[in-house]
Amino acid sequence: MQISLFRAAIVLGLMSTVGPFAIDMYLPAMPAIADDLGVAQTTVQATIITYFAAFGLAQLVYGPWADQSGRKRPILVGLTIFIIGSFGCAVAANVEALLAWRFVQGLGAAVVMVVPRAIIRDLHTGPEAARLMALIMMVISVSPMLAPLAGSGVIAIGSWRLIFYFLCAAALISILLAIFILPETLPTEKRIPINFRAMKRGSKTLLSDPYFMMLTLIGAFGMGSFFVFLSSAAFVYTGEFGLSPVQFSLAFAVNAIGFFSASQFAGPLGERITMARVVFWGTSVFTFFAVLLCLLALLGFATLPVIIVCLFCANAGLGLVIPSTMVMALDPHGEIAGLASSLGGAIQMVMGGLIIVATAPFFDGTALPMIGAIALCAIAAFVCAQLVLRRQKRMQSLSVGG
Repeated sequence: MQISLFRAAIVLGLMSTVGPFAIDMYLPAMPAIADDLGVAQTTVQATIITYFAAFGLAQLVYGPWADQSGRKRPILVGLTIFIIGSFGCAVAANVEALLAWRFVQGLGAAVVMVVPRAIIRDLHTGPEAARLMALIMMVISVSPMLAPLAGSGVIAIGSWRLIFYFLCAAALISILLAIFILPETLPTEKRIPINFRAMKRGSKTLLSDPYFMMLTLIGAFGMGSFFVFLSSAAFVYTGEFGLSPVQFSLAFAVNAIGFFSASQFAGPLGERITMARVVFWGTSVFTFFAVLLCLLALLGFATLPVIIVCLFCANAGLGLVIPSTMVMALDPHGEIAGLASSLGGAIQMVMGGLIIVATAPFFDGTALPMIGAIALCAIAAFVCAQLVLRRQKRMQSLSVGG
């Protein structure tokens, strides 16, 4: 059964918002959670790290499982786990319980990162796949724009625990979409039984493929910069700059708009100038504005408007990079798209979590440590992009010479 590009974008996009909502809606409540549970800000940041760790590791399971059983069954199981974890978070009596249930929540949420990307690979490749990925990201863009505002509204009228009940309802709606609207996109004859020897062989192929790894690392450093922002921005914006939860949500939405607006141009630009050039220019813009912001912060000019504008521009560059690198990394590995999607996603999520861990000791509630970490991630992504372009040029030269 085929599904139109627009319909696939709507269904997969709405389904994919579940994971981001579990992060973005939660952000304005982080200071309130710290106060309510009587813990330090860094302890609440650890709940994001725990979520990302589970989110990354679980992708290693969902990808091969989706290659074996088809795409729909893992989605249903993963979203059910997400509901259980969300309910546990809602009733958590202390931060230890919250950490544990956030881990369970991350285990479930990982499915909507891995399987939709494999579905895209089932349906399309190349710029067409990038266009579908961008359409999905346009639907997902309601999350960073509306989720923090929704979270602020919830904590304004009730406890932060209501946020997790809302997430239970969102996941239930996604399950209904998967059952009644989303077709199975992997035919039975193309399914690959789980074979640990084959997984090991496939993983070795992917990990030894410099093209796949460099593209994955570009996305990893890009996502890592965003994770640093996610874990720190609520405390920086409300603490250093005195914003209310609603004001923070609006400032956060402005930064997110840059990312998701630019992502819509990834596919069309890929058709015109090649996707590799899109990645080059995207990482260039990302790095320029991230480093510029870091220099301004070191000179004492990092006011709130300056931070918002520079992060808007930097995230616009990143918006070109993420969908393009995802598609480029999977294109040569269609026969193991699920494994490639899960391994790439796991590397990106785990690296993002490690970046948060590495920067946490420097976090003092001010903007500079956050900005510095984002700049370092941007530089690393730019270096990886240069390596990808050089390798591609070398391969093209060999092809022409042959």
